[in-house]
Amino acid sequence: MKKLLMLALALLMVVSLAACKGSDPGSAGTNPSASSTSDNQQAGNESGNSNTSQGGNNAEPAKLTGKMNIINLDDRDPSVLRGVAIKGNHAGGFDGFNGKESSLTDVRCIFELNEWVSFYPDTDATYGLRVWILKHRDDQEYYNTAKFSDLDPNFVNYCDLHYPEDAEKPDESSWGDFYLHPEECEPGYYDFVFTYEGKAIATLLTRFYAENELTPKSDAELEALMHE
Repeated sequence: MKKLLMLALALLMVVSLAACKGSDPGSAGTNPSASSTSDNQQAGNESGNSNTSQGGNNAEPAKLTGKMNIINLDDRDPSVLRGVAIKGNHAGGFDGFNGKESSLTDVRCIFELNEWVSFYPDTDATYGLRVWILKHRDDQEYYNTAKFSDLDPNFVNYCDLHYPEDAEKPDESSWGDFYLHPEECEPGYYDFVFTYEGKAIATLLTRFYAENELTPKSDAELEALMHE
């Protein structure tokens, strides 16, 4: 009789333990799997990245002024670039918009793709000047200490400026020319960065339009675009 009673108690304990295990909140039936948790975290991160990127698109659009931004360096000699005239061979009258005098405050800054752009600097230097053409960047202070290279992801082209001593009329001749090919470049804003012996001395915000977009416009219309 005693043995039967002990056997009954043992069976009762086994049943009770099984019931407790089935109601454990740490069982596999109530917790998400490791892969499910990872997927949820990834979805949350993607959502956060999306919100962050949307918040970074509030920069003001570039505005043309036709003014050179002179980079004030302690060792910069102002005679290296007192002014510049920039001409093109498509848009503007020779005696008007496309015939501006050398200046730091009224410099032609709109062009067409596939238009030859020519530089006529007012400078005491004869060599060592170069114009880098780069896609516009908002952080212009970057150019104060930048190391220029054709490996720069914003690099588009460059133009070396040399005194045209071999020209028939050197004082009236271009120091250098370039153009942006419409199959390689898109219309938009670009920075002209003037460097002397590898160091930036001035920048000019410019805009390139689609080929033949500016050609039919009058000088007055071009002036209005240059100060949009």
